[in-house]
Amino acid sequence: MTAQTEFTLYPRSRGFHLITDEVISQLPALPQVGILHLFIKHSSAGLSINENADPDVQVDLRAIFDRLVRERETYYTHTYEGDDDMPAHAKSSLTGVSLMIPITNERLNLGTWQGIYLCEFRNNASSRKIVATILG
Repeated sequence: MTAQTEFTLYPRSRGFHLITDEVISQLPALPQVGILHLFIKHSSAGLSINENADPDVQVDLRAIFDRLVRERETYYTHTYEGDDDMPAHAKSSLTGVSLMIPITNERLNLGTWQGIYLCEFRNNASSRKIVATILG
């Protein structure tokens, strides 16, 4: 079985957002065994798997990324789309734009404390498009 769907996530503020349930709700029936590949079609956001229980993790991740890649650095040349734009591209490169998740018994085989994150790096982002490909 191979299936592919594209869906749109509603706009979110800058930060790390758990989207596991939203992703699952957009998927067709999953095979007994396989792989889910997720790809975000944007260069200023990313995808990650991380802690799904304590929301402090989301707050801390934003603080860490904002300190790692600061706005308004004098060496940036790509600046015409706003102070958050070039940092958003760099942060997207750090997180990556795709994930691969195993499918077992028709379910995503995530760890107990794992969830899928949209890593939104723009202050005023638009909706984000995700391509989900299921192999199994």
